[in-house]
Amino acid sequence: MTEEQSKLTKGQVLGMAVVAGICVSNIYYAQPILYQIAQTFHVSESKMGIMVGLGQVGYGAGLLTLVPLGDKVNRKKLILILLAILFCILAAIGMVTQYYYIFLFSLLLGLTAVAAQVILPMAAELSGNEKGKNVGIIFTGILVGILMARVFSGYISEWSSWKVVYYISAGFTVLSLAFVYYKLPSIQPTFKDSYFKLISSSFYQLKRFPKLRYLALMGGLAFSVFCSFWTTLTLLLVEKPYRYSSDTIGLFGLLGIAGALIAPMIGKTADKGGSQKTQLFAGIILLLGSLFILLFPSHLVAVLLAVIFIDVGVQSIQVTNVALIYKLDQKANSRINTIYMTSYFVGGALGTFIGLKCWELGGWHYVGLQLGIFSVVIFLMNLFNFIKPNQAKLNPS
Repeated sequence: MTEEQSKLTKGQVLGMAVVAGICVSNIYYAQPILYQIAQTFHVSESKMGIMVGLGQVGYGAGLLTLVPLGDKVNRKKLILILLAILFCILAAIGMVTQYYYIFLFSLLLGLTAVAAQVILPMAAELSGNEKGKNVGIIFTGILVGILMARVFSGYISEWSSWKVVYYISAGFTVLSLAFVYYKLPSIQPTFKDSYFKLISSSFYQLKRFPKLRYLALMGGLAFSVFCSFWTTLTLLLVEKPYRYSSDTIGLFGLLGIAGALIAPMIGKTADKGGSQKTQLFAGIILLLGSLFILLFPSHLVAVLLAVIFIDVGVQSIQVTNVALIYKLDQKANSRINTIYMTSYFVGGALGTFIGLKCWELGGWHYVGLQLGIFSVVIFLMNLFNFIKPNQAKLNPS
């Protein structure tokens, strides 16, 4: 039986990508403006850095507790509720007078930003035989949101207050609310049991699908390379021989965005059944990017190539993986997405921690080795699956 045609227009898919990018960007705005925020509240920059960690904690908690609700309640209503709360939090952040309130709002910000992860399974369910293509476009929106957040907040805070960053984002959220309300369809939920059983069922998907376990591990490793690279790249570029300013470093994020725009093309390949070949190619690209930065960290051309290759490799793996997991069981898309994306962002958090520790222990040489080792593991996983797909235990039990 052939899969049905997509029920989404190109405009709807692009709009969903923009909304998803707006949502997830909120947990990254604070990174380049921590110094300004700390000055406002007369505390140390390291103390104010807690707000970044709390945003990540909130996002992880939302993945586990809120995203599965997409299978139990109307996804459109859930997205609207999360966006409405997100707007209130963004407006409140600009009004706080005590720094400990911003910690609470950062936690809630991450919790409600998971609206992006409710949009993904909604798009997959409505995409028919264009799952990979449409999911790839939305994931491009998410990655662009992550990369642009640092550039946007850094430049806005240069000519105005850091609070303006959050006020502008609140305005973007209102526009997102209007788009979701007027342009997206309602989908009736399929899960009828209790919330407790819903959460238990999310973890059951790991046992149910060996393919999900395999792809979650690969996705977590890939995002760990991405986060480790981008976290430590700033440390490399502020030292000799570069000594770049924060404005110049921000431009590297724009280069990363250019590399990420290849994702929809990768999604099309996954739709046509070429996922194993695509993953192997992505693993090679990722490994090459890691080798460029490991062997030639003092050469600008090598750094630029690493930015493009690592972004393309990670994004290609991610888009292909998501296209595959949404084919496991359409009725459990939100719960499957919860498990996969939790593994994905846990991998990113670990990659950030490991990258910073490697930098402390041995500078960029150790960071490059870490990136290379992780990339080799990913390449070998994809090579094994390409050569002996039946032995990789990718079929659901």
